[in-house]
Amino acid sequence: MRRFLYLPIITLLALLASCSSSTTTSTGSYADSTITTARLLTIEKSDSFTLVTIKNPWKEGEALHRYVIVPYDSVMPASLPQGTLVRTPLRQALVYSSVHTSIMKELGMFGTVKGVCDSQFFPDPDIAQGIDAGTITDCGSSMSPTIEKVIEMQPDGILLSPYQDATYGQIDNLNIPIIECADYMEYTPLGRAEWVKFYGLLLGKEEAADEIFAAVEANYNNIKDFASRAKSHPTVLTEMVINGVWNVPGGESYMARILQDAGARYPWADDKSTGSLNLDFNQVLAVAQQADVWLIKSFYIHNYRELKQFYALNDQFEAFKQRRVYVCDTNKTRLFEEFPFHPDRLLKEYFKIFHPELADDSTIYFMPLTE
Repeated sequence: MRRFLYLPIITLLALLASCSSSTTTSTGSYADSTITTARLLTIEKSDSFTLVTIKNPWKEGEALHRYVIVPYDSVMPASLPQGTLVRTPLRQALVYSSVHTSIMKELGMFGTVKGVCDSQFFPDPDIAQGIDAGTITDCGSSMSPTIEKVIEMQPDGILLSPYQDATYGQIDNLNIPIIECADYMEYTPLGRAEWVKFYGLLLGKEEAADEIFAAVEANYNNIKDFASRAKSHPTVLTEMVINGVWNVPGGESYMARILQDAGARYPWADDKSTGSLNLDFNQVLAVAQQADVWLIKSFYIHNYRELKQFYALNDQFEAFKQRRVYVCDTNKTRLFEEFPFHPDRLLKEYFKIFHPELADDSTIYFMPLTE
């Protein structure tokens, strides 16, 4: 008796597999890419479609994915270049990250979010309310989504963050366009922010996305220019040791770049890594003991007593002694949701902390530790 419960799913899987999402090869002319800052993304327009290429951040010279974007209200061209066909605007998306539901909301397209994975990591109350109301499907873990729920919600796009040599299990076989959101692998804060143009294209909000990025770029560059003329340049330490490992941004990561753009000196600026460095406490102490400012993202450290209790030698840093430690309570702020596409906000925050003599208004993400 139980086997018959799976017949509709098996039938639907067969139907989905019979519909190819890849396109045929075609030649044609394209306008120059509209992307100016991002290094992993190009968007090239032709008369009847848009070709989006995402470069592979782990294999130089190779493409991670190509998408052929054709609006729903356009006639399907007779031939298209090779790539994953995506009809736009997306109408019902499955989204794995709150970073991307946030930008969808900002673009006025939150209604497109019809499913999420890892719902416990979405701080937006509208997600929880949608799940309770049945308008958003909780598809379970991003590592192994509940395939029956994914099929039932019938998404026309699945937005997820790729990783090196990623495979996506059963959803790879559903022939639903998998949108690999590699924005987090960009090299600069503005490079990542420019990916809003890609999401605007997917959601039919290109003009709004262009306006968002233009404003962010102008604000960021203005703050950066002002910070470059500051007379002081404090040395800044970030994060803390957890379970014996201290993760700090690599010297060529966009997080290191934003610290330096805010007028700080970064102890690992000469490092060539674009990701994180996994160090132990003594390695960090040897390089950054005299750092002027210490920035920590944590939801369980609120005062100097707790910071010392967490690791007894934390009081060896000059920033601890001089009471210049700042903590972002990640349970209470929207830092992770906002700064990827609004790095100007985080840059302004850092500038206030590093140069309090030049900026006297309050911070919104990082607060000074209390005694």
